[in-house]
Parts: sequence; C-alpha cells; structure tokens
Amino acid sequence: MPPPTIYLLLIFSLLIPPHPTTADQSFISSLITQNGLDFVKNLLISKAIPTLTSTRIPKIEKTVRIPVIGKVHIVLSDITINRVNVGLSNIKPDATGVTIFGSDVTCDLSTKWHYAYGTWVGPISISDSGTARVKVIGMETSIKLGLHNQEGSLNLFVMECNCHMNDISIDLNGGASWLYQGVVDAFEEPIRSEVSKEIIKKLKAGVLKLGSVVQSLPKLISVDNIASLNTTFVNDPFLSDNSLGFGINGLFVDSRKGNYLYGKKLQPPVSCSDPQKMVGIALDEAVFNSGFALYYNVTPQILYLFVFINPHLLHMTDENRLYCAIFMRWIVDKVPEQNLLNTAGWRFVVPQLYKKYPNADMNLEISLSDPPIMHVSSQIIDATIYADLIIDVLQLDDRIPVACISLEMAGVGSVQITKNNLTGHLKLDDFTMSLKWSKIGTLHMFLIQPVMWTIIETVFVPYINARLGTGFPLPIFRGINLQNAEILFKDSRITICSDFSYKEPFDQSHTLVYTS
Repeated sequence: MPPPTIYLLLIFSLLIPPHPTTADQSFISSLITQNGLDFVKNLLISKAIPTLTSTRIPKIEKTVRIPVIGKVHIVLSDITINRVNVGLSNIKPDATGVTIFGSDVTCDLSTKWHYAYGTWVGPISISDSGTARVKVIGMETSIKLGLHNQEGSLNLFVMECNCHMNDISIDLNGGASWLYQGVVDAFEEPIRSEVSKEIIKKLKAGVLKLGSVVQSLPKLISVDNIASLNTTFVNDPFLSDNSLGFGINGLFVDSRKGNYLYGKKLQPPVSCSDPQKMVGIALDEAVFNSGFALYYNVTPQILYLFVFINPHLLHMTDENRLYCAIFMRWIVDKVPEQNLLNTAGWRFVVPQLYKKYPNADMNLEISLSDPPIMHVSSQIIDATIYADLIIDVLQLDDRIPVACISLEMAGVGSVQITKNNLTGHLKLDDFTMSLKWSKIGTLHMFLIQPVMWTIIETVFVPYINARLGTGFPLPIFRGINLQNAEILFKDSRITICSDFSYKEPFDQSHTLVYTS
C-alpha cells in the first residue's frame, strides 16, 4: 500500500505544469550559507572531540646522557589524550574545497614514565617509575576537504591536514630532580610529533568514515513499489567564498525499472533574500510534475472516493487512502448537499434527466483529462486543472453514463512550511465548462454552472486542501529541523530559506528524510 507521502505528492502536483525534462539537470538544489556552514562545523567538531579523547599514543623511549649520571634509558608509556578543547574555529570554502580551522586548542594527556641506568659498581642498575601530566597549549589544526561528483555520488576526501603545537608543559609525579629536565629535553619534540601524528590520523579517519556515509547515500529513494526519487548528484558541488551548494536530479522514476542517470548540468545557485538564513532548498516544479506524470501513466484505474466534508474528510480509512493516492479517476457518491446525487435535485436545470430517470440516485465520475498547468510568479502560483465529469444514473446494479462535461478550473495556490513539510492551499478562482457528449439531449451550461461550482467548491477543492495541509516531506537529512523558514517563488522554482537545528535521530539506519 503506498504511504501517505504519495497521495500528498500527487495532489500537490495539481499545482505543477508539464515541464520538459532531461536526465542531465538538477531539479532540487540546496545551498548552505556561511551561517549554515558554521553550524555544520560546530557539529562536526563536537563529534570529532570524543574520537580524540581516550586516544592511546604509542610509547616513546629514548636513551639520553645525563651529567654525572651517564646514559639513562627513559620510556613514556600509556600516553593517553584525556581532554581536548577547541578555543576558536572557522570554516572557509573556496573554489577548490572547504577548510576547517581550529586554533587556541588545548590538549591534556597523561602518561607513565620509567627510567633505568647502570652504575660503575658491577651489574647493579638503578630504576624508578611514576606518572606525568602533559598539557599542549596553543595548538592549531586545519583540514581541507575536497568534494567531487563521482558518477552521481558525492566523493568526500582529505586534501590537506595539519597540526602545529606552540607549547608543551610536562608535570612529573615523583622521580629525581634531574629527571624533569632530561624528560623535557629528550621528549618534548617526540611528544609533539606523536600527538600531531595521532590527531591527524584520527581526523583523516573521521573524514573517511563520513565520506563512506556520504558515498553510500542512495541514488534512488524508494517511495513504494511504483515510484522512487532520483537522488543522484548533478555536477560537482558549487563552492564560493561563503557558501556550498548541491544539485540532485530530484525527479520521480519508475521503481520497477530501477534506472537512473547522473548529469552534468547544474541549475543556478539558490538565492535567498535574507543572507543570514542557514540553508536554501529550491524545488523545481518538474519534481512534483514527474511524480504526477509517473502515476498518471503507470496506474490508470478507477478509484472510489467517499467524501464527507467534516469531520470525515480528514479521517479516511487506509483503504480509501490507497484509492486517493493514485488520484487519476474516482467516483463521488457522497457530498455535503446529497440532493445533488439524485435526479430530483437536477429537475429544474436538466429537466430531461429527471423526466427520463425520476428520483434516481446518481454518481459523479471525475477524471483528469490532461496534465495540470502551473505558472510560478512573484508570490503567487497560478494553476489550471483539466477534468472530465461524467454524470452516472444508478438503476439497480447498473451505472448508466448519461452526459460528460469538460471542466477547466483556474485557481491560486500558496505553500508554507510546517515542521519539515511543504504544505499548501488551493483557492478556486474561476472555471469554465463545455458539454463533451450527452445521451439526454442538449444541456444548458449556464443553468448547470451553479451546480458545478457547488460540487467543485464543496468536494473537489476541500479534498485537495485537506491533503495539501498535511504536506510534502522535504528531502533533507534526518535530525535536521527547519526553523523560521520563508518561501520564495521565482523562475519556476519554490525556494525555502531557513535556519535549522540538529537533534540526533533515534534510528540512525536511515540518512535522509523523504517518505513519511
């Protein structure tokens, strides 16, 4: 059974026009601004610090010459990073990659020490052991990340990684007075080298792990057994000195074919009126239209819609949700003004219908006759919907089609953000109609028009708005929550500009939010 996302998508597609598409374009674009990058940087640092703490560094041993004492063999073992604190940090994208800087970094380590040396009195040796605390002060780190489109997947890799320490202090617990200077002289540089090497190793391992997750992002997100969303990346990411942008194909494709193509053409970068917003997501009208067209072509079947305006419209059974999901053709057998589904209710507008079938019950069979058409302009969505309405008379077990009326409905659409869903509303502006065929003679359209207006306003539009009010889930990472979003309409695209927060998802087995 298709999940609720599908019928939401298809009804939302009523606001989407036919759009010529190609496989080498991106129809969903996102832009992470400097504020968004700062948020991501802080999140990555908070995740990296725990991987550095409790890190064991290989033991360091060295033989040094101590005045009067002679040669002393000193070993530092169980060297452990206990705490890391990043004082200042920055993230800077450029045309080649993204660099994360950390400065004024302090690092606390603990270690055990042991020394031994021989004496001039035969084979007798002297040894001692104890513990020590090491503090690294003023450390600076940087890691530059490269991003590359590799056959429709995003390849994340390390371009440069550096670690530099300004000062080290060593505090020995126990030991002779000469030991301190000997350890400092002999081990300061090895400690610098080993700690730097281990930090660089850990940072590279973290990027490798993150890159593996990014690389494994699915190129197709299955919605049901019919439709999947093509999430292949298109072209390399767009990099500027204060933002990072991505483009994915974003069209719905047939799950049964399982085919997808990656492309090389990126749409213009997402543009937000408020540069302080953390992220921008632009969805081309073709995204919704592709889903509508897919179901229109793949699932041509009759659907029965039992419509009750309040409260039943919002509490449909799962079976009826399945019927509504495909949204191609359905039969209305319940309306708020139930007299409209009896020929007696039409006796004055279509007298020949009542005369031929007196007091007979009726159904209204509605089907989309052509793809809807939409135009996005500044702050408004104009939609035109084409449908055929067949009047059926019910006699015993028979359903007798008596007339067909073609409808062309014009409406104004609006969208908003509810949580992470793109929700909408459609308002009927006007409609025209014409008689397509009739088995009961000529129908006077000017007499029927008020009846049609009532049916559209009380059945068709409320049903659409009930579904649009639930919303269409945006394809974003799990754990991300949009905040203070604004919506812009421009160049046939709906752009969401928003701040966001992050909460660790309970189920981390999925990386993207798409289906509900």
